[in-house]
Amino acid sequence: MYLIGEALIGDGAELAHIDLIIGEKSGPVGISFANAFSQLSMGHTPLLAVVRPNLMAKPATLIIPKVTLKKEAQVNQVFGPLQAAIGKAVSDAVEEGVFEGYDLEELVILASAFLHPSASDYNKIYRFNYGATKLAIRRALENFPDRETLLAEKDRAAHAVMGFKVQRLWDPPYLQVALDLVEMDRVARVLRELPYNDHLIIEAGTPLIKKFGLNVIAEMRKIRPNSFIIADLKTLDTGNLEARMAADAGADAVVVSGLAPIATIEKAIVDAKKTGIYTVVDMLNVADPAGVVKKLAVKPDIVELHRAIDAETSEHAWGDIPAIRKAAGDRVLIATAGGIRQHVVADALAAGADILVAGRAITASKNIRHAAEEFLEELGREEIDQFRIMTDF
Repeated sequence: MYLIGEALIGDGAELAHIDLIIGEKSGPVGISFANAFSQLSMGHTPLLAVVRPNLMAKPATLIIPKVTLKKEAQVNQVFGPLQAAIGKAVSDAVEEGVFEGYDLEELVILASAFLHPSASDYNKIYRFNYGATKLAIRRALENFPDRETLLAEKDRAAHAVMGFKVQRLWDPPYLQVALDLVEMDRVARVLRELPYNDHLIIEAGTPLIKKFGLNVIAEMRKIRPNSFIIADLKTLDTGNLEARMAADAGADAVVVSGLAPIATIEKAIVDAKKTGIYTVVDMLNVADPAGVVKKLAVKPDIVELHRAIDAETSEHAWGDIPAIRKAAGDRVLIATAGGIRQHVVADALAAGADILVAGRAITASKNIRHAAEEFLEELGREEIDQFRIMTDF
């Protein structure tokens, strides 16, 4: 038996984060328990979980502080409310039947506990660590999360301690606002006036990046730290290098031209995946987008059907979408760009588009927020609270 559980509960300096392992005394967890118990480390002294002195919890539980204890106040907190909370949580879990069917004398628990150096509220330290320990135990015994839960939640999640979210495109359709601007004052104005919405993503357009370089991504993040930002590089060569450059600049996606050599596109996709960002293949002036996608050994995250600004008198053409999906697989997102106006949104969605790229229809509007909100209303999607911390699934 070798079960692993984790839980985070609370907020502020008293926030509790418990990582634990449950196993048998005769197995690897038991050996690790004995080693941790007998091999002390300065500032990380392990201690048994007790309900109160002289009343040890069962299964025997060893608490290992994650943060180095340097001050007397921290030591008092660990040997006081934190120790009591974990001991009581383990004991209550026994009473509630969580360990039913297990021999308590054969099990041990290793519980790694986080305690922030600035924590001060004993009541919160106790309550948060109690809840986190009970939840971690249940999750360990239930082998939480299962594969389905993990895959369903991984792109919705936001790490509470990180303080910002890395948005993922898991719930199409989306409105993409293209900033093909060359004046930073205008860029800042648009970013401030755009509504905050889970279905709105932002593009640092090619003219903007050519004027200010990739450093413009960092400037945009100062105003919109939680937004999904695409770097429209339209890469034609050195795909791996430019994908890395976009990722290092803080972009969530990099745009590669569909006119680039197949090897260039593939290298960009591979390196983008390594850095955790999306790859967009822009099919501007590509005669057979589906054919290009079919040739790729690795598939992009987004394929963009792009009508050039200089060709906006022509009709939108979305007939390739089914063929592109077949060539790229079900996970690909299809974007449509080039003079998109509100009145064509419904047609684009009906044709299978996942992302509607709008530029001047929003950025040149007298009322930027209202223009964007009208587009978003056409998408017909409710916002999702991605900042929630899910303790029950």
